[in-house]
Amino acid sequence: MRTTTRGVLAAVAVVSLTAWLGAHQAVGDAPPTVAELKAKYQRPVAMPFPPENTHTKERETLGRTLFFDPRLSASQIMSCGTCHNPALSWGDGLPKAVGHGMNQLERRTPTILNLAEAERLFWDGRATSLEEQALGPIEAPGEMNMPLPRALETLRGISGYRTMFEAAYPGEGITAETLGKAIATFERTVVSGVAPFDEWLAGRESAISENAKRGFVLFNTKANCAKCHSGWNFTDHSFHDLGMKDGDIGRGKLLPRLERMQHAFKTPTLRNVVDRRPYMHDGSLATLEAVVDYYDRGGDAKRPGMAPEMRSLSLSAEEKQDLVAFLRTLTSVDAPVQIPLLPR
Repeated sequence: MRTTTRGVLAAVAVVSLTAWLGAHQAVGDAPPTVAELKAKYQRPVAMPFPPENTHTKERETLGRTLFFDPRLSASQIMSCGTCHNPALSWGDGLPKAVGHGMNQLERRTPTILNLAEAERLFWDGRATSLEEQALGPIEAPGEMNMPLPRALETLRGISGYRTMFEAAYPGEGITAETLGKAIATFERTVVSGVAPFDEWLAGRESAISENAKRGFVLFNTKANCAKCHSGWNFTDHSFHDLGMKDGDIGRGKLLPRLERMQHAFKTPTLRNVVDRRPYMHDGSLATLEAVVDYYDRGGDAKRPGMAPEMRSLSLSAEEKQDLVAFLRTLTSVDAPVQIPLLPR
């Protein structure tokens, strides 16, 4: 069998990265192989839909239309898509979200990217399903400020929506339940595409740089990022106190007796992270470099309930650069999102 030049180069690259991994692992530890690390990040074949709200094209189309319809807000100028802009990795690019009356909210807008597998939504996990999450911002006074009975009355008065709801949920009518289910169905289809990192996992060694490959190993070892940013979507879907000093107690408001939940916030996905600055729940870190610096120093506040992983990492300047290089490989170039015509 003839060995191609590309095959030789790929083999050399794997050997080099494995040697680097061994050299940077703590003495006495058995270093994982690069192949073992890669196996943890394979993309799923498809996104899950709950049996009580299975996917159909009619439901997705209805949900997409509702998502971009400003008539679901009291001001008639805000839609779900106002804060969750597909051009900004389904966020808004602001340190803090802006809601009804152009008032600034307490936290940064979280992305809706890759939420099909999530069990708790929002920064503090107050919603237990996408169906519940979809309705929250519509009726929240600080966000879209539209009472659900009024929103439903508006939708029932639009002939095109009556037809679309009947096609999507036959016989169920235009209700709070079908409204939430439709938007949730669309949101489950919002999935990041194949990124350079995925191409590297699939065997194309030239898909990412040598710096990024070293950053991947650091991500999984010395930097300990994978402790929380795990799996193909780079999140454990859990909540951690990262030592932020903004005074927001996060999930602690819902679970006041749990010390480790005080100041705890949900781990966000790192997919398409380049397009989603600024970072953290309060939007206080402007760049990926600033994020790496923050974790390197182990956070800013020291509390009993802080995540034990928050400690000084002692990363070198080169290691920080390698980590950022790796993070940049997680962003895909996705197809433009079709903004629907609104029914009348």
